Amino acid sequence: MEMLNSTDLTRETTIQTAQNEVVLNAAYINGDWVVIKAAVTDSGNASFDNTNNHALYDPNSGEVIATTRLCTSAHVEQAVEAADEAFASWSQTSVSERAHYLNSIADSMEQQFDKLVGLSVLNNGKPIEEAKIDVGDAIACYRYYANLITDQATWSKVSTLESGIRLLKTYAPVGICALITPWNFPMVTTSWKLAPALAAGCTVLLKPSEVTLLPELMLGNILSEIGLPKGVVNILPGAAEVGTAMTSHPLIDKVSFTGSNVVGEKVMVQAAKGIKDISLELGGKSAIVVCADADIDYACDLIIGGIFTNAGQICSATSRLVVHQDIATQLFDVLKVKTESLQIGDGFATGTQMGPLVSKQQLNQVKKFFDIATAENLDCLTGGELLEASGYFVTPTIYTDVPTTSQLWMEEVFGPVLVCATFTDGAEAIRLANDSKFALAATIVSTDETAALEMALQIKAGHIWINEQQIVLPEAGWGGFKQSGIGRELGGDGLSAYQKSKHVLLTD
Repeated sequence: MEMLNSTDLTRETTIQTAQNEVVLNAAYINGDWVVIKAAVTDSGNASFDNTNNHALYDPNSGEVIATTRLCTSAHVEQAVEAADEAFASWSQTSVSERAHYLNSIADSMEQQFDKLVGLSVLNNGKPIEEAKIDVGDAIACYRYYANLITDQATWSKVSTLESGIRLLKTYAPVGICALITPWNFPMVTTSWKLAPALAAGCTVLLKPSEVTLLPELMLGNILSEIGLPKGVVNILPGAAEVGTAMTSHPLIDKVSFTGSNVVGEKVMVQAAKGIKDISLELGGKSAIVVCADADIDYACDLIIGGIFTNAGQICSATSRLVVHQDIATQLFDVLKVKTESLQIGDGFATGTQMGPLVSKQQLNQVKKFFDIATAENLDCLTGGELLEASGYFVTPTIYTDVPTTSQLWMEEVFGPVLVCATFTDGAEAIRLANDSKFALAATIVSTDETAALEMALQIKAGHIWINEQQIVLPEAGWGGFKQSGIGRELGGDGLSAYQKSKHVLLTD
């Protein structure tokens, strides 16, 4: 894949892409862009009021990039009808045909790599280098499931203790799926859900976050370009009304949601009616454990990468640092210097290491926790402030000696805020790492791999890194324990989430 030079991409050229290529005021239903009509007043005149007109913001400046109208529940009905009609034929396509379409999506994304990167930076605020990784990860995910479904046997023999019979196993698509994705990783989380759903033979209603629609809506153009059969994927730019209509619709067979626990609980209730299959990828308050034998300089790089990447807006962000007391003082000194040297600014600017938060709402969320930290009299090593800038910028922030009763220890901030505690032995480190209602991920930093692996067995988390940054491979299942969600995405588990096994018994 040819990677762009960050100096070749500017806000101005990306705005032109948004204006010329992103289809706004429309939903992608049954293979076509369907115009979303403006609200109508009592007098019969089209009105661009707040009932269905939605602003898309540039987090760097806080200015409106574009406005678009959002779908309603009526569009959900149209999309369900299209997906239902398409399911009969799509579910029976060969695995090679489905793999072809998945690879074609990846091919088209590669051809438009720079445009997709730019739209992510513009609408989400993340630095170019992070956006490049995101688009690359999405492409890799489509290719991975194209290969995985091709390798899956149509029939496999199951061993039994009975004589004179054969037992065979196959898989069938779960049905029509409602996919709801968040704003922090546009295109990436979409690929995590859409790629295995298509590979399995499901048809889809996709609701991307209304906050970051610019990169997500490009998918509709790609699907038309590659000739994906009509109705297989329907894209509905909408808010809560659309999500509720999707998750509660009687013809929807599966719901896959990534987002907050508050909304996840509502989704679970809505999906209960009709006994829908459900996958939830929710919150996290992950720990990074730094042992006494760790290289302090490298450990600080891992700490910074785990909490300040994407301005901390990551469900797996290692937002709780658990460090051995023997090295804590030295580590905090190094960590403070490294944190305060981070380049914060415009995602389009070369050298930017941390961009703005995605929205004013998220800025207010982080500020709320700054205020809580002040009220709790927490020791602020660095940060804890909003930056005087036109966009949604905050300082990368670290609080030390944080009690486990603190709201900042217990609650997900979803911003660049790290809380720290110390430990004296391995048992205490494991206790602190597990001291959360969430259990999504963890990082362990130690030169003793055997000890680190033993610790990994005892830490309750779905994904653990040892001496490594938060690399997420399409081959590795993703999901957590406790209140971090239900089910797994990525890997073979990700495909299984969109399939139902079938067994056939025959005479031998």
